[in-house]
Amino acid sequence: MIYINGRDLTLEQVIQVARGGEKVAMTEESKAAVKKAREYVDQKLKEKAVIYGLTTGFGEFSKVYIPQELTATLQRNLIISHACGMGEPLPEQVVRAAMLLRCNALSKGNSGIRLSTIETMLNMLNKGVHPVIPEKGSLGASGDLAPLSHIVLVMLGEGEAYYKGVRMSGKLAMKKAGIPTIELAAKEGLALINGTQIMMGVACNVVWDALDLMKTADIAAAMTTEAQLGIKKAFDHKVHDVRGHKGQKDAAANLLQILEGSQLALDLNPDKVQDAYAIRCTPQIHGASRDAIEYVYGVISREINAVTDNPIIFPDEDEAISGGNFHGQPIALAMDFLGIALAEYANVSERRLERMVNPTLSNGLPAFLTRQGGVNSGFMIAQYAAASMVSENKVYAHPASVDSIPSSANQEDHVSMGTTAARKAQMILDNSQKVIAIELFAAAQALWLRGEEKLSPATKAVYDHIRTKVEPIDADIVMHYPMVLCEEMVKGHEISAAAEAVCGELR
Repeated sequence: MIYINGRDLTLEQVIQVARGGEKVAMTEESKAAVKKAREYVDQKLKEKAVIYGLTTGFGEFSKVYIPQELTATLQRNLIISHACGMGEPLPEQVVRAAMLLRCNALSKGNSGIRLSTIETMLNMLNKGVHPVIPEKGSLGASGDLAPLSHIVLVMLGEGEAYYKGVRMSGKLAMKKAGIPTIELAAKEGLALINGTQIMMGVACNVVWDALDLMKTADIAAAMTTEAQLGIKKAFDHKVHDVRGHKGQKDAAANLLQILEGSQLALDLNPDKVQDAYAIRCTPQIHGASRDAIEYVYGVISREINAVTDNPIIFPDEDEAISGGNFHGQPIALAMDFLGIALAEYANVSERRLERMVNPTLSNGLPAFLTRQGGVNSGFMIAQYAAASMVSENKVYAHPASVDSIPSSANQEDHVSMGTTAARKAQMILDNSQKVIAIELFAAAQALWLRGEEKLSPATKAVYDHIRTKVEPIDADIVMHYPMVLCEEMVKGHEISAAAEAVCGELR
């Protein structure tokens, strides 16, 4: 059980809930804070105070006063009118992360929502009622209004949801799970949808996988360095210490740790003075992406525990402040940066792959890693596939955050496009995982040709793990299938686990 209070939820816990099905509950402290904020809201309603979203309309309609007897209708209309998502449903792990993050933000006690309403969403999360949330339709300010509305629809007995793997009406899903549907009270609709939790649901999953891909990319680079008879001296800590970037130093240290004991990658090579940039500059290239990922991790870790709806309730100060914490700009910039960092992993991976398959660059490996070239094409088109995804990443890497389009009659005149940035980072991650998987596939073939007995203990462990699913190729086969198997190993964090089991934890 993970207990939430809006203050100390971690990325690891988000993933435990999103992917592992961990159950969630609120702390007693957070329940008290939620009740206190709700009492404040109810008092303001009695006083007929003019507060945005409580007793006024939304956006441009904030100038319209809403009497108390219509506040429930106002909140329901908000949800059903804002449920304007389009496209394919978001993956279950994103939906679960978003629901957890919304509950966590609300549990801080600054939103004015009823405790019972939060508990309804927590029950949905714990019992596996996963609303169907279309992936498109958010501007990222005022938060993720459209996609978050699709979560609330199910709470009202509307919309659609998956329950036990079956797509059905929201009303039926709630009935089967034994969860009563609700009617929203004043402020609740706004509290539930005015936030950054969809972009964050995507972002948390991308960042988690990016943290593993940092290690996996270093392992792939180490295996290619062996295949290329690379010079380890370029990874010497003295080189990287005099520059001082943490990511670069960590990547270099990983490479040396992984290559310890190799008979192929040596400190010096009598046949060459230095390697090409794709090998020699791996710490500098991977390291820069590491630093970017570290920055993004910090942004995401803060936003996980952020209050992002509007207005924000401060009962002790007797204030309900209409601000802009729903604006997704911090996430938008971070996810654009993450996308670029991940694209660079694929970029240099494809260049290392090219050096293995190109006989003029491979230090003696047979052309396209096949012993019978001409009759066999070997890994020729595997490199094509990697190159296509690298080029596709260049399109996706164009930042979404530099764009904005006014909405709500220019009341909301600058928006973040943070959800678009997060979704693009996910697409880049997917391509980059595929490209690095192809590099690992080719590196295993190259090392088979070199002689697997010459590998370092760590790369031999990875090689052996790959060989449990992918055999060496002595004659042409349908390459798609082993490439997909290697992709599954990368996405399952299996490559890093295999190496770390032998060489210890990587940075």
